[in-house]
Amino acid sequence: QVQLVESGGGSVQAGGSLRLSCVVSGYTASRYCLGWIHQAPGKEREGVATIDYDGSTSYADSVKGRFTISKDNAKNTLYLDMSSLKPEDSGTYWCAAANVMRAWACTVDRTWGYWGQGTQVTVSS
Repeated sequence: QVQLVESGGGSVQAGGSLRLSCVVSGYTASRYCLGWIHQAPGKEREGVATIDYDGSTSYADSVKGRFTISKDNAKNTLYLDMSSLKPEDSGTYWCAAANVMRAWACTVDRTWGYWGQGTQVTVSS
């Protein structure tokens, strides 16, 4: 059974930083894409960052230069380091996983097969 469990959300002032973590268990795909998806209040979900099985990353334009996605294979953990946070970064963040045939399929606008339960981030101005 695949499980993704996020942690690290919280409240921070604009300009601050947070690190989100996602522990992935039961997921054995050799070619995979992992990502973080954000939903601001009243808006649609959008992918913000992805990392594939080779470690290549991609980012939404809205977070480039501010967010960094990484993974620790030994700990089966995905991270999202967020800095220079803005109020519009507030909302729910999910980590997600998907099997891919090719690394080029690991993009922020892809669909996902497995989701975590989400973690809340609030950025105050």
